[in-house]
Amino acid sequence: MRVVRVELTDTDRELLEIIVKKGSDWRERERAQAILLLAEGHTTFEVAEKQGVLPETIRERRSKWFKAGFASLPDQARSGAPSKLSDEHRARLKAWVEAEPLTCRVLVDRLETECGIRLSANTLRNELKRMGYVWKRTRYSLKKSATPSASHKPSAT
Repeated sequence: MRVVRVELTDTDRELLEIIVKKGSDWRERERAQAILLLAEGHTTFEVAEKQGVLPETIRERRSKWFKAGFASLPDQARSGAPSKLSDEHRARLKAWVEAEPLTCRVLVDRLETECGIRLSANTLRNELKRMGYVWKRTRYSLKKSATPSASHKPSAT
């Protein structure tokens, strides 16, 4: 079985070890660990088995390392539709949300009437979450009723 060894300088090895120990992104740590294992002479199959991935994944990580080095470790930008909301729209949303408690449906309607932007309630919820807002569902409890029940009235004896 042919082993394609990854040659690392001492500096590269140290930086990869730091990423493995202290990196904030688990994917980046896993990719760095794969490169270190390949540099130690482990086969693609051994590394794949150790990390619980397919051998093709390890081959891909190795080839990306040869092409881009450390730039191959973090996740790359992903494709997708551009945001429907501009910074101005986000500022308006923030002002509305901080002024009074509103539901997503009300905010969607307000965005449509005042800004001419149509988006779903789910999209708006995701955007609010990205902006740092959290919300909780209102729960109604009979225990907090303002009128005392008959069983809790003081007796007149």
